[in-house]
Amino acid sequence: MTGRGIDQALPHPSKPVLFEPYVASALEYVAMAERANGPIPKPAGFSYIWGDALGELDRVAPAARIVNLETSVTTSETYERKGINYRMHPANTPCLTAAKIDCCVLANNHVLDWGHAGLTETLDALHNAGIRTAGAGRNLTEALEPAVIQIGGGARALVFGLGMTDSGIPSDWAANGTHPGIALLSGRLQTQVGGIAERVRALKQPGDIAVLSIHWGPNWGYRIPEQQRVFAHQLIDAGGIDVIHGHSSHHPKPVETYRGKPILYGCGDFLNDYEGIAGYEEFRSHLVLMYFVTIDASTGNLLRLEMTPLEIQRFQLRLAGHQDAVWLRDTLNREGRQSGTQVLLKDDHRLVLQWHQS
Repeated sequence: MTGRGIDQALPHPSKPVLFEPYVASALEYVAMAERANGPIPKPAGFSYIWGDALGELDRVAPAARIVNLETSVTTSETYERKGINYRMHPANTPCLTAAKIDCCVLANNHVLDWGHAGLTETLDALHNAGIRTAGAGRNLTEALEPAVIQIGGGARALVFGLGMTDSGIPSDWAANGTHPGIALLSGRLQTQVGGIAERVRALKQPGDIAVLSIHWGPNWGYRIPEQQRVFAHQLIDAGGIDVIHGHSSHHPKPVETYRGKPILYGCGDFLNDYEGIAGYEEFRSHLVLMYFVTIDASTGNLLRLEMTPLEIQRFQLRLAGHQDAVWLRDTLNREGRQSGTQVLLKDDHRLVLQWHQS
């Protein structure tokens, strides 16, 4: 989330006025972070927020860089009366290109915080910056279209974005034939599987990797709702989906593999302006993970999942220390028992997923 407080620290901040119950200015989120962890440069350079993550990207050199962008990128003043409204000024879009982001998934509960005009401007700002989008569009057809990323050798990553109302997405944010919005699932999930699989199979070619990026579930807690697990398994059973990229939780959740396919139920936040905010300390949500997924293009199966532990400090990502990496390992191992996966902490403080090869 690069809006609100983070947006205020970047070179082209939006108007700081907020319409939240307790905080009237986005500048207060900057002040809270500084009270907690020290001064933040103002303006910060566009690459500042990524910190040590840029070195990790250089080290791994992933073929596709995919994020859930949980903010509107707009100057719109028409806000939704929902309590929390995130926005980043379009002139701050270079903070995304600084990390060479290929695709922003927009199927989430903040992309329409500033109305249809805000979504349209978000799409324009990202596309003008050369960033692909998935999960939202000017109409339902556009919202359902995948982002297509060339990954070498003629193969592609196809990124499909979907959202669910149990993540806080208002039902009236759904795109339709004539109105902008989100590719929003409604009704019984089991009835949606066939249509999703059909869309994937219609576009997927040999060597392609299909990613379903989905905004689902609550912000806090490690429990995997049974309906999520069943839905994920059914999507994989139906064929075509190689990676399920789940988000909404503010902290990392366990990873499962099913029939060789990785299911990331909740990747947690990666960037936010929550420093200094009290509550939910037991989840240590300032500790985040950077996920590097390696897929066998010939089978679509998982070969390796490496996760780099980082810490958000002063609106910047820093490599986590040893004890923090141990805490993340132990938490994922404790909570991942039901999913049948464990993580190994390497000497370089990176985590590697261990799973049963079926």
